[in-house]
Amino acid sequence: MHSLPPLGSTHGAVSFNRTFTERGVSFRYTESSVWETTRHILSFMSNSQISKTRETEFPVRYAETDAMGVVHHANYLVYFEEGRSQYMRDLGSDYALIEASGYRLPVAEAKLRYVGSSRYGERVRIRTCIGENRSRRLTFHYEVIAPESQDILVTGYTRHIWTDVDGKVTRVPEIWRELVGCKQASPL
Repeated sequence: MHSLPPLGSTHGAVSFNRTFTERGVSFRYTESSVWETTRHILSFMSNSQISKTRETEFPVRYAETDAMGVVHHANYLVYFEEGRSQYMRDLGSDYALIEASGYRLPVAEAKLRYVGSSRYGERVRIRTCIGENRSRRLTFHYEVIAPESQDILVTGYTRHIWTDVDGKVTRVPEIWRELVGCKQASPL
């Protein structure tokens, strides 16, 4: 498997073939990299914004595995949430502060691409960046990586909509724009 090249590239989305072997069985597939698409989107942002990729690492817990001994596919959404939460903490905020200020950021769309697996006791690293920051919508992109081998296990994104406490769609809070260093984007 290939590890992610450094961010900053302005290449568009690409497709490529990959092969991996799991328990003696070889799998070959063509992948359109979510991260390559993210790089293309990020090429329109400033270098200071591109550098805001965050990582967090932790061990796989036993409760996250299925009967086959691998991380259950649904838990990768929880890993995405942890990556997103750590991203906010690294910026000096967290989701609780966003809620306390009268805003919500519900998930409106999620996409995951499974290319490998992890087992109980192994460590996973979640790489997170903002792929889109618009006036009412925010998209995070993720990679779940096996730190020792640098193999990419899962790629994906979550798209969120800014709302007030009553669930009414609203514009991005000023504090969030300041935290990520983005100007107000054009409306949807």
